[in-house]
Amino acid sequence: MRITTVGLDADDTLWHNETIFRLTQDRFRGLMAEVAPPEQLDAKLAEIEKRNLRLYGYGVKGFTLSMLETAMELTGNEPPGRLIAEILAAGRQMLTEPVEPLPGVEKALAELSRDYRLVLITKGDLLHQEQKLAASGLGDLFAAVEIVSEKDASTYERVFARHGTGAAEAVMCGNSMRSDILPALEAGCFAAHVPYPLTWAHEMADAPEGHPRFAELHSIGELPGWIQSLG
Repeated sequence: MRITTVGLDADDTLWHNETIFRLTQDRFRGLMAEVAPPEQLDAKLAEIEKRNLRLYGYGVKGFTLSMLETAMELTGNEPPGRLIAEILAAGRQMLTEPVEPLPGVEKALAELSRDYRLVLITKGDLLHQEQKLAASGLGDLFAAVEIVSEKDASTYERVFARHGTGAAEAVMCGNSMRSDILPALEAGCFAAHVPYPLTWAHEMADAPEGHPRFAELHSIGELPGWIQSLG
């Protein structure tokens, strides 16, 4: 089987992301400690985030708006101005966190870029994702960048037709079973799952055990060797 194109997820595949969201949620719990216990706050935030995905999409700005809406609901639409200011400050800090590639990423991408066309395929806010890619120092290794509102089979079919030779000759690599693996397999790609220690509940799904085009890798450093083995 000939492989011409490799798609890579960004957040929690190339650099840290979920860790920053978890730390901000911890900060939100502290801000709301006198309003609601952690369990109630987490449940309400998760409910509002899920409801808002179709409106705000993925990323820090949508998360910040969901924190604000959670604070509104739990305070009877009367949150103190100080609380609103603190939530906005927490969201602003998320947008300015430094970006550093995860261990092994630079070496793996440099090796892959010699033989394959690399395409970054990521969800999230357009401006923020562009800023993170620039800050990572990895941008020159990619032949194309696609920042999409959702990752489904049609997304992968479209992206790999536009930037490669079709999904059948492409590999998708990422940490999310729901977004990076299952829809890529449905589109006809090969798919490599590289787990991250933390996973947002919305991105969880069962692995496609036994699928002939699926691999579970311990690290992204194993990706070049696995792709070579497909040939």
